[in-house]
Amino acid sequence: MDSRRIDVFALHHELEDRLGIHFKDKSLLTRALTHRSFLNEAPLVHMDNERLEFLGDAVIDLLVAEVLYQRFPEQREGTLTTMRASLVRRETLARFARQIDLGKYLLLGRGEAENGGRERDALLCAAFEALCGAIYLDQGLETAASFLYPLLEPMLVPLAHGELTKDPKSRLQEWAQTALGETPHYVTVGSTGPDHAKEFTVEVWIGQDVYGVGVGLSKQKAAQQAARAALEAIAGRE
Repeated sequence: MDSRRIDVFALHHELEDRLGIHFKDKSLLTRALTHRSFLNEAPLVHMDNERLEFLGDAVIDLLVAEVLYQRFPEQREGTLTTMRASLVRRETLARFARQIDLGKYLLLGRGEAENGGRERDALLCAAFEALCGAIYLDQGLETAASFLYPLLEPMLVPLAHGELTKDPKSRLQEWAQTALGETPHYVTVGSTGPDHAKEFTVEVWIGQDVYGVGVGLSKQKAAQQAARAALEAIAGRE
C-alpha cells in the first residue's frame, strides 16, 4: 500500500473517531469524501460522492422536517417549509461541515485543493450531504439522526425568531453593520445578451472593498448572488 493510501486510511479513521461513528463498510466513507476531481489522479478510485450526495440530501430533508414538525407544533406548512429551506441551504450545511472540520478529510484533486476547495461552500455542502447518505446506508436512519440533530439544535432558537430565514442581502447588511459599521452598496458593472435574456453582473462593496460578485437575469437576482458570494467568502475567513 502506498503512503498516500495509508494517509487516507489514517485520516478517515481520525474522522470516524471525531464523529463517534465507525463504519462497517469503510468504502462508503471513502466514497462520501471523494470529490470528482480526485478520480483523475487516483486510477484505482472509480466512484465520487455525487450519488451519495443525492441520497444524503433526501435524508437531511426528512430529518429536518421531522425536527421542525416536533419542535414547532403551532407552525403551519408554509412556515415550516421556509424554516426547512433555511436549515438545508448550502450555507447552513457548509457551516455544519466546518464544525466537524470536514474539509480536512476530503479527497480532492491537487488543482481543486490548491484553489481553496476545502473551504468552498458548494463543495463542503455536497460532502456533508454525501456523508449523511453514507451514514444512513451504513448504520440506518437513527444513527444519521443522532449525528445531525446536535448540529441542528443550536439553529432552532434563531430560526424561531426568523433570524435564519432572511435573504442574503439582509444577512450581509446585518453582518456589515455589526462587524464593520458599514452598509453594503451594490454596483452594476456589466450586462450581456439580448434584451429578452440579458444577464447582469453586480458587485457588492463594503467600504472600499469588493466582497462579492453575482450574475443574474435581473439586477436584483445578481445582487442576491453577489451577497451570497460575499457571505461565503466571509464564512471561509472566519
